[in-house]
Amino acid sequence: MSEQGWQAFLNAEGVDDWVILHGGPTAVFKVGSLLESTHLAAAIAELPGLESRILLTATADRLTVKLTRELWGTEARHIDIARAISSVARNAAAVADAGAVQEVQLAIAARPEAVDLGFWRTVLGYAPLHEDNCIDPSGQGSTVWMQELDPSRALSHAMHVDVSVSRAEAQARLHAAVEAGGRIVDDSGAPSAWILADRAGNRVCIAAWPDGASPAEQVGVDDAPAV
Repeated sequence: MSEQGWQAFLNAEGVDDWVILHGGPTAVFKVGSLLESTHLAAAIAELPGLESRILLTATADRLTVKLTRELWGTEARHIDIARAISSVARNAAAVADAGAVQEVQLAIAARPEAVDLGFWRTVLGYAPLHEDNCIDPSGQGSTVWMQELDPSRALSHAMHVDVSVSRAEAQARLHAAVEAGGRIVDDSGAPSAWILADRAGNRVCIAAWPDGASPAEQVGVDDAPAV
């Protein structure tokens, strides 16, 4: 796994429609109907250089395009693919909406000796991706990531939700969540990430990383705060 691919994508020109999420380069193109969405998906599918990991999700008002299923799978060639897809979308009068781009991940934490990704892969019917996560083969469900808890912590297990969004959307989402009754538990990772809780104490991480965070602010996915 390498950071070079996604860092090159972040620094590239002509990819303003795209956001780097935990799952890699993603774009949302707004359309007027399900028919328009499927037509756009068909046009994109005809582009050369697409691979099996690309995911197109068509709904009545948008087409979501994921170039990979993981951040670390981002390669330099994805820059040209993203530009070509954006060109096809513009020709179809579809409008990119970076604020609508997001990915939800379920993080399941346990002490190192109790990490049990095999169970979660099996019970969810998910496919392996790396040693510490798994994905929904259909592309509809959240990625599941197993996180090791520090053995010195009192907790023996925990779960939380990660919401990966663009840097432009992160603070707006944060403020809206607080207005909706949430509270900020930990902002030490800001502006890369904030940990919030609902009134019952259930936790969620709003993650603007890796989209546009400065090198000093970048917090690796594997180094995200355990909650």
